[in-house]
Amino acid sequence: MRSTHINVCYTHIVKLKFAGAPHTLLRMTKRTSNLLGVVGLAVADRIEDSAREILKHAGETPAALVVIGYDLGPTNDQLRRVLGLSHSGTVRLVDRLVEDGLVVRREGNDKREIALYATREGKALREEILAKRLAAVGSLLDPLTKVEQETLASLLHKMLSSLEATDMERRTLCRLCDNRVCRNCPIPADF
Repeated sequence: MRSTHINVCYTHIVKLKFAGAPHTLLRMTKRTSNLLGVVGLAVADRIEDSAREILKHAGETPAALVVIGYDLGPTNDQLRRVLGLSHSGTVRLVDRLVEDGLVVRREGNDKREIALYATREGKALREEILAKRLAAVGSLLDPLTKVEQETLASLLHKMLSSLEATDMERRTLCRLCDNRVCRNCPIPADF
């Protein structure tokens, strides 16, 4: 077998020649990272646009309604930590959801805290947010074949399962997830 020649070009493509047969090993981590970042922004923008259509509010309002809609009665502080908001920002957000008739405050488990629950209207809007989110992101998958989509799903699962995340970080990452869709979640978040 002839010696191996390694040629590195400025685009980070490593070409290897084994026994006279050229093989190309793509090592494009910078380009791949850049492309993944663009896809991430496209996904985030589509999610925000679809939620704004439904709620007329952007930011963490849709995520708040999704998290509250799990019906576990989170407190303001628990919601604040999941959303990454300040205490006062969370209070204003919850006040707005209560004023809009989407959330109600009830006595919590230990009677010192207030638990948050979605109203019937809040639950209906939550379902609409989740459906529109999946549709908005799903449209990005349309150019891919079924096999490519399955490959992408496998790769995304692998990437997400390698994240070292605390319970709170998982809740934050999954704050807009429809947990009924992800049967084999790579980063399960118990809400």
